[in-house]
Amino acid sequence: MARPDLTDKLVVAISSRAVFDFEEENALFESTDDQAYMQLQLQRLEQPAKAGVAFRLVRKLLKFNDEAIKRVEVVILSRNDPVSGLRVFRSVKGAELGIERGVFTRGRAPFSYLHPLKANLFLSANIEDVKAALNVGFPAALVYTQSRNEDSHPDEVRIAFDGDAVLFADEAEQVFQAQGLDAFQNHEVKNARRPLPPGPFKPLLEALHRLQQVSANATPVRLRTALVTARSAPAHERAIRTLMDWNIAIDEAMFLGGLEKGPFLREFEPDFYFDDQTRHVESASRHVPSGHVPHGIANP
Repeated sequence: MARPDLTDKLVVAISSRAVFDFEEENALFESTDDQAYMQLQLQRLEQPAKAGVAFRLVRKLLKFNDEAIKRVEVVILSRNDPVSGLRVFRSVKGAELGIERGVFTRGRAPFSYLHPLKANLFLSANIEDVKAALNVGFPAALVYTQSRNEDSHPDEVRIAFDGDAVLFADEAEQVFQAQGLDAFQNHEVKNARRPLPPGPFKPLLEALHRLQQVSANATPVRLRTALVTARSAPAHERAIRTLMDWNIAIDEAMFLGGLEKGPFLREFEPDFYFDDQTRHVESASRHVPSGHVPHGIANP
């Protein structure tokens, strides 16, 4: 029997609170102690947890797998204790999710396990874990557990990204913050043919692009990506040319020039949206599952 290998797979590491709704249990943990939390989870062992904010994304990504080929691996990476992990896996089974692996650390920061997992994405409801993961080079986001979570496209995975400080480094954002919009536009026009440096989520976009290519016409689910940015013309050109330089094609691009992103995301209906600025995440989360990327100059 061949040894399992995570190489060349899309690997998503996710906390239990991101995939399931454990907000009531977590409130008990924060107001009392871990023993009361463990006891409650054990009492509810046979009670499957409700879907959390990233449940829809996980369920649909796993549709890229079939009996012959496993293209996506989802691993529970959690500060839960192993006993509470029993309920997590009971909930996995009850939801018929193809998740087989989990790491439970009972309060210890779990981000170091992202290395052996070869993770392309880490989703968590713990801000410190997300920051630690970003600091060592892994795409990571803090899930907004109150995000809207409806699905009108069950056979298509849609993922949307902000540009600066998410897909791209925050080089241009620093100019905007220091000198204003006119200086930002002039800087981007002057550097239109110089690719932007990569941001923390470039590795995830690359992994999604590979998944699109290997799964084309081979799976019942499709993948669609979008860039949703506050940039507008003429600063749009550098963003597009950067993606061309990376040899990555995205399906949609929205250059909104400062307009509120939420209504546009409501129309695109992503299964998840990533942004570095909390005001944009808060706007988006009223309509779609969203996560905050605490990276760059907007997150000192």
